[in-house]
Amino acid sequence: MRTGLVPNKEEDMSKYIHSSLFMAVLVTVTGLMTLAAQDRSAGPVQEKIRRNIHTLRLLQMTQALDLSEEQTARIFPVLNRLEKEKADLQRQVAEAVRELRVILREGKAREESLSAAVEKVKSLRREVLKGDAELESYLEGQLTPVQRAKYVLFSVDFYQGLGERLRRARGPVR
Repeated sequence: MRTGLVPNKEEDMSKYIHSSLFMAVLVTVTGLMTLAAQDRSAGPVQEKIRRNIHTLRLLQMTQALDLSEEQTARIFPVLNRLEKEKADLQRQVAEAVRELRVILREGKAREESLSAAVEKVKSLRREVLKGDAELESYLEGQLTPVQRAKYVLFSVDFYQGLGERLRRARGPVR
C-alpha cells in the first residue's frame, strides 16, 4: 500500500525524483522572478531563493552523478554545512563591500580605514575560496573518478543554466 509522496517501489523512484526536480525548478524559477521584480533589499526573499537553488542543485547532482544511497547519506550533510557557512561568509562579504563603498563615498577616507576595509573584503573572499576547496577535497574522497568528472561538468552546466535563467527572469538590460 502506498503512503504519501515517498515511493515504495524501486521503479517509482524515477518518477518521484523527476516530480521532485520539477517542483524544485518551479519554486526556483518563481523565486527568481519574484527577486527580479523586487529591489535589492529583499534579504529574506534572497535567502529563500538561495535555499531553493541549493535544494535544486542537490537533487540534480544526485541524478547527474548517479549517487548511491550511501554516498548521498555521507555527502549531503557535509554539503549542507558548507553551503550554510558559505552563505554566511557571502553575507559578510556583501556587508564589508557596502562598508567600503560608504568609506569611499564619504570622500574623506583615511588610508588606514580604507586599507582595513579592503583587507576585510579580501580576507572574507579567501575564506569563501577555502570553503570551496574544502568541498572539492571532500568530494574527491567520496566520489569515483567517473563521478568526479561528472561533478565537474554538472557544476559548470548547473551554474551556466542558473545564470541564463536569472538573465531571463530579470528581462532585457536597459
